[in-house]
Amino acid sequence: MSYETVKYSVAGRIATISLNRPDKFNNIRPPMPDDIHEALGEANHDPEVRVIILQGEGDSFCAGFDFSDGLEQYGAWGIGSSDNVFEGGDKHWNPGADFMTTTSPFHGPVPRFMSIWRSPKPVITKIHGWCVGGGSEMGLLGDIVIASEDAQIGTPYSRVWGCHLTGMWIYRLGLTRAKEYALTGKSLSGKEAAEIGLINHAVTLEELDDYVQAYAEKMAGIPVTQLAAMKLIVNQAFDNMGLQTTQTMGVMMDGMMRNTPEGREFIRKAKAEGVGAVIADRDGPFEDYSQGGKDNKPRRKSEL
Repeated sequence: MSYETVKYSVAGRIATISLNRPDKFNNIRPPMPDDIHEALGEANHDPEVRVIILQGEGDSFCAGFDFSDGLEQYGAWGIGSSDNVFEGGDKHWNPGADFMTTTSPFHGPVPRFMSIWRSPKPVITKIHGWCVGGGSEMGLLGDIVIASEDAQIGTPYSRVWGCHLTGMWIYRLGLTRAKEYALTGKSLSGKEAAEIGLINHAVTLEELDDYVQAYAEKMAGIPVTQLAAMKLIVNQAFDNMGLQTTQTMGVMMDGMMRNTPEGREFIRKAKAEGVGAVIADRDGPFEDYSQGGKDNKPRRKSEL
């Protein structure tokens, strides 16, 4: 199959899905969720494939949902969001249309990302550069998550215009840490993420490719049915803890947070003064993400 926003390849027992919008830091816009879903299906239908790697082309894994072009991608998804403010229109948010779309397994971007969680074959997520917002919600769905030590991971939407989507920030962390990051949206490095148990491992950017490849090859030596059985039994425990309910509630609450007075003002100002202006307002007090110093920014893979 051919894909518009991802690359798909197979080498031996390992399939690799690469987010392929490097000039946009692999920001999420249609049809990326569908492409990921279809590529995962292709890997699961291939009897030779045992393990799947999900990664990003260029200098980042994924910098979240695309904010450019007047949020037109939200209209493409059929979401009645505050993009009408961005466009200066007089439409009103339709919460019914919003929740029908965002929770739909056929159209909703987040339910499509949940294919990573549901894939019988294990998925290793390889994170470098920026992994923020919706990118972190997607990346943390991997069964094994490995990042460069200097990668930057976080949920800046915690401050305005969003809510947890897949629930993985909650289920991967205990109560203390989950509340801390949910209520501040502060970023953390790949090294810090490994130390608190948000991800599995962190290595230097120079080591990342070889480390993930070796990890995948070792895992691919296990029978695929054994891998599927062990993934299913672990996932089932978390499903029984309400992960699906949390994910469904998350996308509906995200729609509400996109359309609060503060959320609509965030978009109005972005339209009037530029995205950079509202990002500076949002993240400046925390001195992180684009408003952080050199130590709070990832290295560029292209400069190695």
